[in-house]
Amino acid sequence: MAKAADFQGMIPSPARRWLRRTAGLLAGAPLVAGLLYLPAAAPAQAAEKATGSHTVDVSLDALTPGAPVEGEKITVSGTVTNRGKEAVTDAHVGLSVGPRLSGRTAIDAADRHSRDANVRDRAELGGKFTKKFATLPVGISESFSITVPVDKLDLDDQGVYRLGVSLSGQTPSRPYEQTLGIQRTFLPWQPEATEKKTQLTYLWPLISSTHLTAETGSDEQQTPVFENDDLGAELAPGGRLEQLVSLGKELPVTWVIDPDLLATSTR
Repeated sequence: MAKAADFQGMIPSPARRWLRRTAGLLAGAPLVAGLLYLPAAAPAQAAEKATGSHTVDVSLDALTPGAPVEGEKITVSGTVTNRGKEAVTDAHVGLSVGPRLSGRTAIDAADRHSRDANVRDRAELGGKFTKKFATLPVGISESFSITVPVDKLDLDDQGVYRLGVSLSGQTPSRPYEQTLGIQRTFLPWQPEATEKKTQLTYLWPLISSTHLTAETGSDEQQTPVFENDDLGAELAPGGRLEQLVSLGKELPVTWVIDPDLLATSTR
């Protein structure tokens, strides 16, 4: 069996004990953070009685950019599906923005009432910032995409605003304009945000199995004894760990070092 001292001078490498449980999730996973909530119609919602403001499902698929700055335009896209028993005519999808939500509690409350037509929003933008449908037959889905310059949204102080997307129209039994479906999401607004884009980092763990035994040598240092020479082969030129280090040094990665591997390789 090889002595730990035989491995002195080799380049130490990184990551295992706690990482063994999480390496599968962390390896190569980009770390990003943001506030963008795009609620879609859940299966439970389909079971709701499809009347009133729940007649039409409004599903939001994309909001770009997720956090606009001054001078930009936002684009909201999604689909509307008629879940009622009558065709909807003279329909249009419109946007309303606001108010600004003050804190986590207000955001949570807005989330709970994202489909409640009784929650008062600001006036709809209207005009060319709508998507019209002459008829929306029963069971039919239609896609929409609406683009609006940020300066038309009446955003004031920086913060998170509620963004409502609603479908209004009429049916044969209720021949007047009404809200037949609504969905809301969140629009972060930070007008003086830096133009520098958020950087990504990747966690790159270097791990290996345990190589030391409980046995120690009879010398004064009580040098630990290795089970085999596998670690030397992994650290040697062309070995698994050496190749990972060589590949990673050219990439924007953050090394996650296994303390056990680091300590073992320096024995």
